[in-house]
Amino acid sequence: MKYLCLVYSDEKLLHSLPDSPKDEECFAYAASVQNSGRMLAAEALQPIDTATTVRVRAGKTLLTDGPFAETKEQLAGFYLVEAKDLNEAIQLAAGIPAARVGSVEVRPIRQLEV
Repeated sequence: MKYLCLVYSDEKLLHSLPDSPKDEECFAYAASVQNSGRMLAAEALQPIDTATTVRVRAGKTLLTDGPFAETKEQLAGFYLVEAKDLNEAIQLAAGIPAARVGSVEVRPIRQLEV
């Protein structure tokens, strides 16, 4: 089953906390998941000031600079993984270095009937 692990962190603090992961550690973790055959995709995102939120209301497209909501943590990146069940997906999420200073939301991918 596919799971999306959404990595959230406080962008202002991400690289300044004592437990903050370095890029090399993140790359090594991603490589280990890739080598295990469970990685489907992973990407880090640009800073939140590059985000644009799109809404369509009454047929009109509305754009807002920045993320959807003001929060303490922002979406920093994701891992799309293949796991046998939620427990295995949670184990993979717990290994993501940024989980030490932020959080990782694990969500199963909905299989659409076509």
